[in-house]
Amino acid sequence: MAKIRHVLGISGGKDSAALALYLRRLYPDLEIDYYTSDTGRELDETYALIERLKSALGKDITEIKPIEENNTNAESNFDHFLELYGGYLPSSMARWCTKKLKLEPFENYIGNEPTISYVGIRGDEDREGYISKKSNVQSIFPFRENIWSEDVIKKILSNQNIDQLVLLYERAMEVKELEEALHYISKPINTSYTQKQKLEALLRIGVKTFNQVVFQFLKTTDYPIGKLNSFPLIENEDIIRLDDVFQILEESGVGAPGYYNKLDYEVEIDGENKKGVYARSRSGCFFCFYQQKIEWVWLLEQHPQLFEKAKTYEIDGYTWMQEETLEELSQPERVIAIKKEHYLRTHREQSKSDNNWQDDILAAEGVGCASCFI
Repeated sequence: MAKIRHVLGISGGKDSAALALYLRRLYPDLEIDYYTSDTGRELDETYALIERLKSALGKDITEIKPIEENNTNAESNFDHFLELYGGYLPSSMARWCTKKLKLEPFENYIGNEPTISYVGIRGDEDREGYISKKSNVQSIFPFRENIWSEDVIKKILSNQNIDQLVLLYERAMEVKELEEALHYISKPINTSYTQKQKLEALLRIGVKTFNQVVFQFLKTTDYPIGKLNSFPLIENEDIIRLDDVFQILEESGVGAPGYYNKLDYEVEIDGENKKGVYARSRSGCFFCFYQQKIEWVWLLEQHPQLFEKAKTYEIDGYTWMQEETLEELSQPERVIAIKKEHYLRTHREQSKSDNNWQDDILAAEGVGCASCFI
């Protein structure tokens, strides 16, 4: 068997932590290297989760360096690159922080070794996550029904590979089962029969069979998994969703990241004092520009020193939010207005859903960088 490296990035978020625990429990023989890339501007709760995870895994988590040691006098890795960008703060339109502090360090860490990268995109998410452009790196998504990345699916389901796909299914299935399956397998993708529809049909025929077919197909390519004699995840049919992630974390003793703990706040609504709850919806830097307004208020009240630090970055017209500065947001009347809006919005949503705590997280996950928040 070829020497293939297995890696899993730990962001300090719930999903990557749960994935590490899940794979450790189900596939203890997989020699996975865990790594993290520290921006130097994470929440204390993030660092605490990583320490608990190290203990539970019984294995160290390598910190990969965005910059070489003794190569900067800046306070943190983030500050080093902020200086290089002339104080220009990252934003949703210019995410240099993800590129310089997460993606490029990962690419350098991997080098040219054939590598399988395990990514914690869940079965209830509709996003792909970061796919390395390096040909020696292959991403796998163990929490999803479809564990394969979009590039692999596009290749195997390509119309030009229909004959190969039919042959692989003939080898993988009994004749009596194959007849019905061939209707979907041999049907070309077009405007009325999309790649997504074909994928869903093949998964319905059988997840394990589809995985076995993909595995055999990859043996005809240069993908890292194709260099393996066997790959245990092709037998897995689990679909891990948000509540499963929290269950994995709790049962392991690692627990959820502390920033998910719902805390009370009070606000006056129509002359009555009301109690709402707030928390942070994801991992990432404490000043992440993807934060909601109520999360900035949470930071102001729960980590006032970090909030003040975030304010110091807002200079020369560079601000974390387009419409207001942190100084403006921190004014008492503005804090009250944000809490009031949050209270009214969440209580409207609670009347429509029994799983509001999940809805908040799922909504937040639809925006942002998978490399930072998984």
